Parts: sequence; structure tokens; C-alpha cells
Amino acid sequence: MEEAATAASACTLCAPHLPLGPRPIHQLHARARILITSQAPGTKAHLSGIPFEDASGERLRDWLGLGRDIFYDPTKLAILPMGLCYPGRLPRGGDCPPRPECAPLWHPRVLPRFTDLRLRLLVGSYAVRFVLGTKVPLSQRVARYAEALPAHFPLPHPSWRTLVWAKRNPWFDAEVIPALRREVERALAD
Repeated sequence: MEEAATAASACTLCAPHLPLGPRPIHQLHARARILITSQAPGTKAHLSGIPFEDASGERLRDWLGLGRDIFYDPTKLAILPMGLCYPGRLPRGGDCPPRPECAPLWHPRVLPRFTDLRLRLLVGSYAVRFVLGTKVPLSQRVARYAEALPAHFPLPHPSWRTLVWAKRNPWFDAEVIPALRREVERALAD
């Protein structure tokens, strides 16, 4: 894993397309039990070099029922985004999609190196579509999370926009979050 992580950290493939330049951000360890496959780092993560170092990270840690100590312990939780670098902003607001070259390049190199992986969290529509396919809308994938278990758990992106979505879909907080916490606890148990 160390060799793949070092190579990923040095990647500059998308440099011409990245407004802040390449800064691949991930958290990888062969013995991680949970893998988060998310969208791409935001500006705060780009500046700090720490994945989910923003309000969406706080929300995700809350959903998972994890403190920063476990969340940032690479032997417990790995983070491999769809795009390793901050992709920039859209003209109408929000971040650009992850660069399309990134996941097809790095996921096949990194995924086989996990030895103890028990659960893969698919955070946001890009990750869900990449891993589970595009036929079912994200809300339905999340509502039917049990169909993807025990290997995968689909989730919306934990941005502030999800707060509005969650109010329209009260089953998310009532059913999905407790199930998610149970699966996370199971994956981390010895």
C-alpha cells in the first residue's frame, strides 16, 4: 500500500485542469477496515492537506458516530476520493465534479492492496454511480442501502445542501443513520 499511496501523492496528471494545482489528498493504510470513497477534496482540505477538514467532514463524522481520533486513524478508516485533488468551482457555485481521469487511474491500483477492508462507504452521487452504477437515483440508492450491504453503504454527500434533502426525506435520519452507525461499529469491531 505504501508504494501506491506514495505514487498517488505525487500524481500531477490533472495539473493543467486544477485551478489551485495538484495536491492529492487521501488517507490510506493496507489494514484499514472502512474505506470512504467520496467526491473530491474541497478548498479547506486542499489548504490543510487533511481530508474532510470542513463542515461536511463534521457532518460525516456525526453520521458515522466517530470522533476525529478514529476517523483520522488510517489503520481504521481509509479515504480514497473519486478525485484526489480539489477540482475547482463551478460558475454557478459549488465544486466542479471530480476529474474523470482520477478514479479509473488510482482506484484499481489502490483497492487490491487493502487486506482487512470490511465496509466501503460511498459518499455522494459520483462515488455511488462509479461503484454501483447509474440506473437508480441517489435517494433511492440511499433508501435501499441494505441491498448494497455488506460490502457497500451508499450515502448522500454531507454538504449543507443535504440538510434540506434530509428534511424532505426524514427516513434518512430515522432509519439510515442508525443502520450506518451499526455497520461502522461492526466493521471496526475486533
